[in-house]
Amino acid sequence: MTARILIAGEALTDIVVDADGGRREHPGGSPLNVAVALARLGHDAHLLTAIGEDERGAAIRAHVEHSGVHLTPGAVQTGRTSTAEAVLNVEGAATYTFDLSWDPDPSGLPDGLDAVHTSSIAAVMDPGAATLTALLREARDASTISYDPNARPSLMGTPENVRARIEENIALADVVKASDEDVAWLYGTDDVEDVVASWRERGPALTVLTRGGEGAVGFAACGRVQVAPVAVDVVDTVGAGDTFSAGILDALAAKGLLGGQRRTELAEIPSDDLATVLRRAAALAAITVSRAGANPPWSHELS
Repeated sequence: MTARILIAGEALTDIVVDADGGRREHPGGSPLNVAVALARLGHDAHLLTAIGEDERGAAIRAHVEHSGVHLTPGAVQTGRTSTAEAVLNVEGAATYTFDLSWDPDPSGLPDGLDAVHTSSIAAVMDPGAATLTALLREARDASTISYDPNARPSLMGTPENVRARIEENIALADVVKASDEDVAWLYGTDDVEDVVASWRERGPALTVLTRGGEGAVGFAACGRVQVAPVAVDVVDTVGAGDTFSAGILDALAAKGLLGGQRRTELAEIPSDDLATVLRRAAALAAITVSRAGANPPWSHELS
C-alpha cells in the first residue's frame, strides 16, 4: 500500500574518507536517506529540509529527484549546503564530523500525510529543532509519527545536552527506532534493551532496537519480539539504520497501520505482524550494507 510520508530533517553532502585515504562526495543525511529509501519503495515521499543554492545543493536535488522524492517548497535556501565527513575504518564502520546549519522553512507542506518521520541532528539542533517539534505536535492527530534519535556526539555534545529533547520527541512518536550504540551513548548503560522497552511508557506504540550483527528487537503491547540478522557481506554501514527506519514504515503501510486513525490498531499489533515488520526492515537494510554508500534498494530489486 502506497503511503504519503513527510520526512523532516537535514540533507547534506557526505564526504567519505575510505580506510586507504581515498575521498568521494555524495548526497547524504539521515532524513534524506530515509526519504530516498521510501521513495524507491514506491511511497509518496516529501522531504522538508534546508539545502543551499550551490553545487552541492544541486547534486542533492538531482539525487532525491532521481529517486522520486519531492522537496518541499522552502527546501532550497540562500547560502551553502551542509557537509558531513565520514571516515571509514577497515570494517566499514563510519565516524562522522559535521559542518551543519539547520533552520528549515516549513511552508507549503503536503496535505493528507499518513506519516511524518524525523531523526538525528535535525530533531535536537536549534533553531530547526523547535520547528520540527511544532510540526510533530500539529501532525500527530492525522499522522503516524516516526522518530530515530540517531545520535551524533560530535554535534550533540554530551548526552545530558540532548537527552531531554530526545525524550520529548519520543513522547510525541508512535514508532521509535534506535541502535544499541546510540542508546548506550545516550544513557551510559549496557542495558540498552531495558531503555528502549521503557520508552513505551512515554507513549510510543512500538519501539525498536537494532543490534547490527545480532539482529533487531521490537517492543509493543504484544511483548518482546526478536528477529535474526540477515547474513550479508558488509561493504559499509552508511545508511543502514535509515533504510531500517524506512523499512518499518513501509511494512506498516503494507499492513494498513499508518495514519492517526490507525493508532489503536498499531498499538495492538500482534507479535507475528511485528516480526514481519522487523524482518522486512532488516532485509532492506541488509541490501544497503551490501553496497557502498547510502544506496537503499529500489522496489524492482526486491524478490
